[in-house]
Amino acid sequence: MGKPIHSLEVHEATLQKLAERGVTIEAIAEIVYEMQVPYAPELTKAACVESVVAVLKKREIQHAILVGIELDVLAEKNLLSEPLLSLVKVDEGLFGCDETLALGSVFGYGSIAVTTFGHLDKHKIGIIEQLDTTKNGPVNTFLDDLVASVAACASSRLAHRLRDEEEANVTDQALI
Repeated sequence: MGKPIHSLEVHEATLQKLAERGVTIEAIAEIVYEMQVPYAPELTKAACVESVVAVLKKREIQHAILVGIELDVLAEKNLLSEPLLSLVKVDEGLFGCDETLALGSVFGYGSIAVTTFGHLDKHKIGIIEQLDTTKNGPVNTFLDDLVASVAACASSRLAHRLRDEEEANVTDQALI
């Protein structure tokens, strides 16, 4: 059995792989902002960035991103066997493994994350649309869904934190 890989190394690799594929924390935070500002008009983009950063520190999220990007890259290099290669390269509509991987990492953030992921998968907001519609370029079959997953998790995390803050303020007012 090999030496365990330090979580910091996995975190840094995740951020590097996202950057190599043109995905920034800010681009994901833009989606979070768009999803949450109707419910929290005072929301700041900085709070959205903070939430995305926190989600990207979770091992399950990191592992899903690394696996998904690796499969996309292997498909670009024609290093997957058929018929998997063709399924991934064309992002076959009935393939579903890309959504399954992304959805699996959403469950830890509750029902808000699950429904938000479904919305983002259907409506392809922000960088998700750019990744999904790339033609004759990088394969993003897994990546677009994984970005939706991170945005959904960060949105859910933020929604719960905002409610906690509201409730704390109500409790503080009641004590005055």
